[in-house]
Amino acid sequence: MPFLLRVLLPDVPGSLGRVATAIGMAGGDIEAIEIVEKRPDATVVDDVLLDLPGGTMPDSVVSACTALEGVEVLWISRYPAGGSLVMDLEVVEELTASPSTAYDRLVDLLPATFRVDWGARVHRAKGLVHRTNAAPDDLEFLEIEAPVQLESPEDEVTLFAAARLDGNEIVIVGRRGGPAFADSEIARLGHLCGLAHTIANP
Repeated sequence: MPFLLRVLLPDVPGSLGRVATAIGMAGGDIEAIEIVEKRPDATVVDDVLLDLPGGTMPDSVVSACTALEGVEVLWISRYPAGGSLVMDLEVVEELTASPSTAYDRLVDLLPATFRVDWGARVHRAKGLVHRTNAAPDDLEFLEIEAPVQLESPEDEVTLFAAARLDGNEIVIVGRRGGPAFADSEIARLGHLCGLAHTIANP
């Protein structure tokens, strides 16, 4: 069964190897690793896509990782079967293949790219114009100048982030249950929205 593990570890040679060994000893099979964020305190946040055979509990992987000095598991969750880590450059390639649908294609790719549950595009006047299946249908346009994590007292389970496509449209993503959006993820969301705008408006 696929799981996505987000782990904080020291940004020193050998740290990732120790984590990989611990995951293997706990019965996990690593399929992909992506660096999410390098932090000023000499730590790094990595996302690890792994597969656990039937009967192997994710708790055993968490315990194996946290037993390592300086390693902290920030989050672990089931991941869609057949899922893969989609890199930003692959998203850009998809957008440039069809500039006329770049905005909608970006929204479609956001769940896999950022490991969020849904993405949506909201227009100032038209309201919700495109969304993935799990997105709510009552999203409203927000005045934002820069990519940002949004507060939502009405939904304490879902974390939201948003970025501008242009002066009249924004993209919103939602992630249920965590982990919190890293600063680098917020920046990447803004960057991809900016690229989508450039591609759609040559």
